[in-house]
Amino acid sequence: MISLNSIIFNGMDAIKIEVQVQLATGLSDPEFHIIGLADRAVKESAERVRNAMSALHVPWPPRRLTVNLSPADVEKSGSHFDLPILCGILCVLGILPRDALSKYIIMGEIGLDGSILKTDGVLPASVWAKKHDMGIICPAPQGAEARLSGLTDILAPQHVLDLINHFTGVRALELPTGDFSSVTAPSDVGDMADVYGQQAAKRALEIAAAGGHAMLMVGPPGSGKTMLASRLPGIMPDMTTDEILETSVIYSMAGKLPNSGLVTRRPFRAVHHTASPVSLAGGGSDAKPGEISLAHNGVLFLDELPEFNRSTLEILRQPMESGKIMISRARHNATYPAKFQLIAAMNPCPCGHLGNAALSCTRAPRCAEAYQNKISGPLLDRIDLHVDVDAVNPWDMKPNTTTDAETSATIRARVIAARRRQISRQGCVNAQLDGPALDAAVKMTSDMTEFLNNAAQRVGLSARGYNRVKRIARTIADLAGRDAVEMGDLIEALSYRPINRGKYGVR
Repeated sequence: MISLNSIIFNGMDAIKIEVQVQLATGLSDPEFHIIGLADRAVKESAERVRNAMSALHVPWPPRRLTVNLSPADVEKSGSHFDLPILCGILCVLGILPRDALSKYIIMGEIGLDGSILKTDGVLPASVWAKKHDMGIICPAPQGAEARLSGLTDILAPQHVLDLINHFTGVRALELPTGDFSSVTAPSDVGDMADVYGQQAAKRALEIAAAGGHAMLMVGPPGSGKTMLASRLPGIMPDMTTDEILETSVIYSMAGKLPNSGLVTRRPFRAVHHTASPVSLAGGGSDAKPGEISLAHNGVLFLDELPEFNRSTLEILRQPMESGKIMISRARHNATYPAKFQLIAAMNPCPCGHLGNAALSCTRAPRCAEAYQNKISGPLLDRIDLHVDVDAVNPWDMKPNTTTDAETSATIRARVIAARRRQISRQGCVNAQLDGPALDAAVKMTSDMTEFLNNAAQRVGLSARGYNRVKRIARTIADLAGRDAVEMGDLIEALSYRPINRGKYGVR
């Protein structure tokens, strides 16, 4: 019996799997069994391996062949077990060296002609291999992906024959090449200078970018909500090296890692309102990450917020607080990181023209109240910035050199400076401050405390909303370059909180 190594993932946690292969003597008829709680994709590897060996002109052994995937109580899924199973059989037959292969994590799907095809999770597998002083054998198209972890012992064959030639000394495989270390600001998004008017919304978007705050824009159709949101990536700071690797690992596990290598820009995931709970939260038979995790370290944009299924929206509540999401299924319990920045947009009512006597429908304001009530109070309370985006006057549809001259680059410079102040002071963005850390960052005078307490009582702020006002005020002070939060910062921060559920035109 020989034993090689592969890997599976339970959320972000890696589990090493031993691929044990044994040929039993004394049987005249060849048999092939794969055991160890393998799913259908793994079971079907038997036929792919048979055909690949035929393409290699290697005769199938006329004995009982058993492959055990250990530990047996962990469910195995995915076609990436094809390559370690085939390598194990070739080791048993004496074609490949057992001792050399046992030093590698092996993963890859096998084509019927013996080619090695792409699979998910190569980057996190290589990260795990580097941590445990092992190498990795992966498909050739993903060799550069494996190198992104800093691992140097990488074999990336295109065909099983390449692997055989490497270990038999015929032709050595070269280390995959590729340099994906550069990080640049987005150049393919619109500029904030293209947005005419909407100074209040621009200001709120800058605060959101600087402090990592969630934001909701409410206004009639055509007022520029989506246009503003689409320009957010252009004013956001670069990701750190750790954030780049962490985000890239999630995309690799989801099979969405770009061909260019690492995810170097903050993700901007625009989700359609028909999205299902599984597509948003993640899951399925193999508990893959969903849009919430794909937006990790970036932005999750939900347009037409009330049109989403309410049960789908409620999924956001827990990860917005904890920064992670747990997916519980009958056979899987996976946890993924989910530190995303929610940016949402909505109309005030179904027709979108509440308050406009010339355009609003005859059912207002009752229809608006029902429409807004599709979004639960607890979810709204978790959104830091609530901004009214009014319709733009047609006479203002031209650039104003006084108010519309600021470009995304100018705003981005202020955002980066504010972020640096936050990281230097507390090690995280202001949106993540809580408890003693929040109290230390926002030192309130007696006048400020009295003002905020009175305002909280009058407008009905929850304890969560109270703290969010303080976080926003801290970000406003950071944008101004001030060490201390002032009364004016609190007043502006309070203006971004909804007074009640009827804030958007319903009294």
